Amino acid sequence: MALDDGRLPKLLLLDSASLYFRAFYGVPDQRKDASETPTNALRGFLDMISTLVTQHRPTHLVACWDDDWRPQWRVDLVPTYKTHRLTEGSDVAEESPDDLTPQVPLIREALAAVGIARIGVPDHEADDVIGTLTTRHHGVMPVDVVTGDRDLLQLVDDAQAVRVLYTGKGGVREPDIATQSMLREKYGVPTGEAYLEMSVLRGDTSDGLPGVKGIGDKTAAQLIEQYGSLAALRAAVDSGDPAIKGARRANLEAAASYLDVAPTVVRVVRDAPVPEVDLALPSQVADRLALDELAARHGIENPVARLLTALGIA
Repeated sequence: MALDDGRLPKLLLLDSASLYFRAFYGVPDQRKDASETPTNALRGFLDMISTLVTQHRPTHLVACWDDDWRPQWRVDLVPTYKTHRLTEGSDVAEESPDDLTPQVPLIREALAAVGIARIGVPDHEADDVIGTLTTRHHGVMPVDVVTGDRDLLQLVDDAQAVRVLYTGKGGVREPDIATQSMLREKYGVPTGEAYLEMSVLRGDTSDGLPGVKGIGDKTAAQLIEQYGSLAALRAAVDSGDPAIKGARRANLEAAASYLDVAPTVVRVVRDAPVPEVDLALPSQVADRLALDELAARHGIENPVARLLTALGIA
């Protein structure tokens, strides 16, 4: 059902950390004095939202947040999970550029003042918030997930109108629009679920997931295509399928313990305790005084003005 302004309902889910890290590295630091608080990630993140709202015209929007970027339950299953991102000397703190760290609270302040929903859940990553909200809105409205993380391609589902706007190459202005046909064309897998199982086999060094020795993207996709699922592939290994032999069989057998747990680590949670909140785009600024003060204090009047214009609440 179309809204009064002609827009069809659509939910846009932002992988916030993915976007503000990209903004930090992509937007120049305009400070004239190093003693000033940096704002490049803040400015870039707000401009990203403006671009996304203008181009994709969502009716609902959520900035999904990492309340726990490395949940212990995932580490318990695969101890190497994201270990390379830890701050030296810590087993809990994520490494973050010194000039980005003070900007994250400012991004939270800006979202709250504008009135854009921001949701994180204890013991879960933003990916899990995204997975839960995506599942919750199956059959309710189309969902676009905005991320630079290929892990979330597992959510692609044409039947449920779930796409991923992958920003890894073209950014938010020219993202790769991931549908099932794109997964087939680019990765050789037919569904988001098949992509997940392919990625388990392949592994992901950026997340500390070793994968199966000797199996890359192409071979992993071929195996999932041939056997239909990771479970069926493992059953074929266990039953002595003669088509799986030599080093490949040895490597799959050696990776049995990893394959027992990796799917749980890689799979986003679909039923995290995400609160029921209003996800609609704000119809007015939530806290004009706080927003004006934040903008003046950090010289971000222009990005704020662009965002309010994009939202239609200037």
